[in-house]
Amino acid sequence: MKESWIERESLLRGKGFHVIAGVDEAGRGPLAGPVAAAAVILPPGCMIEGLNDSKKLSPARREALAVEIKRQAVAWGIGIVSSRVIDRIGIVPSTFRAMSLAIGRLGGRPDYLIVDGNQKVPGYEGAQEALIDGDALAAPVAAASILAKVVRDGLMERYARFFPGYGFEQHKGYGTQAHRSAILEQGTCLLHRATFVHLHRPEGG
Repeated sequence: MKESWIERESLLRGKGFHVIAGVDEAGRGPLAGPVAAAAVILPPGCMIEGLNDSKKLSPARREALAVEIKRQAVAWGIGIVSSRVIDRIGIVPSTFRAMSLAIGRLGGRPDYLIVDGNQKVPGYEGAQEALIDGDALAAPVAAASILAKVVRDGLMERYARFFPGYGFEQHKGYGTQAHRSAILEQGTCLLHRATFVHLHRPEGG
């Protein structure tokens, strides 16, 4: 990532974009829990050692990097949208709502926004681009990916105390076999996305 990001960052700064934010989400696919997003602005030329797609890192490494990201970042923001809102408006609008919340908590609008994936943030009035595999290509997006994942995982671990028996502290709401079995045995709880559980219900279930 280092060489490709330094080159991309240099090109953007050459065009007058000096405050560059990366945005990414965590939790689009689970059967339960919120979707989280993070926005991060790193100092010029900042490359935190080990920064890479959060899904490829161990939980302990992600948490350590999250601390370092917060320490070095010029600004960072988090957005959370609940499972109830996801059921009401859908996961894609909910994801963009979480991203907008995260961007709004940066303390000022960045000159340029890099959004992980193939869709820009609707309604955002500044310059932006959607970058597929952005969490592997752009340092601010990788940083945002890590923060979003760490924040959401932490929430699911805390929620597990209030909704025991589902194993949220282990699978974080994703549709593992153990999670699906728990739903069949116990039914759903307030954290579950009714629309997702319905869509993923086994035949005959």
